Amino acid sequence: MAVEQHTGPPPPQIPAPPSGRHLTARDALICIGLCTLLLLAFEGASIRRSGEEMQAGWERSLVLLVGRPAGALSDATGLGAVKNRLVAWAHPDDGLSGPGGFDESARVAGGAVAPVTPDAFDPRALGARPAPRRPLRRVLATGDSLVQPLDAALARAFARGGTGVSVVRDPRLGTGISQSELLDWGRLATSQVRKQRPEAVVVFLGANEGFPMRARGRELSCCGPAWTAEYATRARQMMNTYRQAGVARVYWLTLPLPRDHDRQAISRAVNAAIVVAAQPYRAQVRVVDVSALLTPHGRFRDAMDVGGRERIVREPDGIHLNPTGADVALAPLLRDLRADFGVKVPR
Repeated sequence: MAVEQHTGPPPPQIPAPPSGRHLTARDALICIGLCTLLLLAFEGASIRRSGEEMQAGWERSLVLLVGRPAGALSDATGLGAVKNRLVAWAHPDDGLSGPGGFDESARVAGGAVAPVTPDAFDPRALGARPAPRRPLRRVLATGDSLVQPLDAALARAFARGGTGVSVVRDPRLGTGISQSELLDWGRLATSQVRKQRPEAVVVFLGANEGFPMRARGRELSCCGPAWTAEYATRARQMMNTYRQAGVARVYWLTLPLPRDHDRQAISRAVNAAIVVAAQPYRAQVRVVDVSALLTPHGRFRDAMDVGGRERIVREPDGIHLNPTGADVALAPLLRDLRADFGVKVPR
């Protein structure tokens, strides 16, 4: 009897089951839950901050429903601060490893009183003739999220004027002078001046302040005199960098008070520091007081009279300016620029 031979492909080999411990569905759920808890602990403060800055609505309520307890967990464990340090270490190189950091800030040794220099006086305030104007070719508009949309309004104004002046917009969202772990504004100012060489610098910065700062070997909490003095010292260092040994002009905007009362205390300290910081350089540094313009007598308001009509000037978060508010802030800024640089500045 002939035996039939199989000439087709060999039957498929069934692999042996993997060895070792097998995860159950319960184990997978535990892993997912642990990862979620760690995510909330590391990012809770960021989720809470994002929710607070959202427009009113169910989306904001939903984000805050998660963000507030997550932020409390992040604050309690300190993991949010650990994440910030790790992010700062891994941040793409901005070329900020050079000089100009806040840790290098010069101090007056031995309690000696620094001499007053002519830079402390605006010649116009003394009835004297200002120094000859430099040709205005480039304006740097920088800061945190507050500088938007003011930087766009400034760029449009110069573009409409057809003067050939370029506006460099360099916002750094989520940063602040009092939290130099993420971005050291002292070094950034040095880098910006080196790269751009602007004749005029517009600074609108302060939405993310209130963090503790270290100075002279101790930690300073917001917002007492010691904290405010350190903030003014850092802002003064930046002003000195931006004025470029007196050949450039700096226009530093004060903060319109926010809606939130706790944030108002921070903004008042920042505004006081800005005024004090500018005093040695009033010949080149202009403090543009949009705080008094938009929040007169220290009172928050969403709307104000603009061109004879009541107009909304703030974003729903109660912190930032909307496009109408930016146009209101732009008017005194252009006026100060025009006083320094003449007809090349649009009206």
